[in-house]
Amino acid sequence: MKIDIFPHIFPRRFFDRMLDVAPGGQYMQKRMRAIPVLVDLEERLRIMDRHDGYVQVLTLASPPIEALGGPDLTPDLARLANDGMAEIVVRYPDRFPGFVASLPMNNPDAALREMDRAIAELHATGVQMFSNVNGRPLDGPEFQPLFERMAAHRLPIWLHPARPASFADYPGEKRSRYDLWWAFGWPYETTIAMARLVFSGLFDRLPELAIITHHMGAMLPYFEGRAGGGLDQLGGRTDDPDDAVALGRLRRRPVDYFRMFYGDTALFGAHHAMECGLAFFGADRVLFGTDMPFDPERGPGFIRETIAAMERMRATPGEKKKIYEDNARRMLRLRLT
Repeated sequence: MKIDIFPHIFPRRFFDRMLDVAPGGQYMQKRMRAIPVLVDLEERLRIMDRHDGYVQVLTLASPPIEALGGPDLTPDLARLANDGMAEIVVRYPDRFPGFVASLPMNNPDAALREMDRAIAELHATGVQMFSNVNGRPLDGPEFQPLFERMAAHRLPIWLHPARPASFADYPGEKRSRYDLWWAFGWPYETTIAMARLVFSGLFDRLPELAIITHHMGAMLPYFEGRAGGGLDQLGGRTDDPDDAVALGRLRRRPVDYFRMFYGDTALFGAHHAMECGLAFFGADRVLFGTDMPFDPERGPGFIRETIAAMERMRATPGEKKKIYEDNARRMLRLRLT
């Protein structure tokens, strides 16, 4: 079986409501409208039928819930999204064995309540968070109860990057050009969020917490050397006393904490990058994910290309089985026979 833990979808009622309330022209709305598979469930099933034993654990597509409105609006949006995802899972349990809950992160108290509701009542397999909350870092004190509660639930957090085109590449510009905010800004966003969580001491406090990073840990596997010996010297390059204090707080080397994250295979078919991520995280911490349907073919391409890369990747059959299904079965409460 192939359990895709990072495909994206919009339940129809949520999608319609999102278009009503979202700021016009922001957060890839042009592209979202051009990908009918995001909301067309029957077309999604037809694409999935092309791959034997292929199932999806559903995640909500960008934008983050908190980008769509203020803290009074987003709790209702999160409920609408999660209820819609749960309905799909109930309707097609053999095709969608689980879903990942969305949270109104700009309302941490409501996010905590929705997390508990989605897991206890809707049987969500975990929650999705984005790399920042409208510019606020995830290591902020207001978000720590959410990490603590997820550790208590013993379910993973899906970490997705968030960086819009309005985030300019240089201070003198108004927007990022040439889609660089997406192509290179998103991996940077994920990596920075991971690092901030590491240096906050999160894994010392919650060593069993599972965080699945989109796109195979972003920059970390490739930049292992810089994250290793380079961050061992934290405090030696600047006069900021907080840097040395942060390093001294940790019980291990920084790079050891980066290996405590998990990665998915959503790398657009780059088998060599998969091998790099596998070498960094190990087979027990890599899960199969495709990023479907964000490919030029609007759905089938990323599934096909990710499977082809998995088959081409230098790994043992046992390691590939862990990635395809065993790790997901172990970590998630899936409705699978």
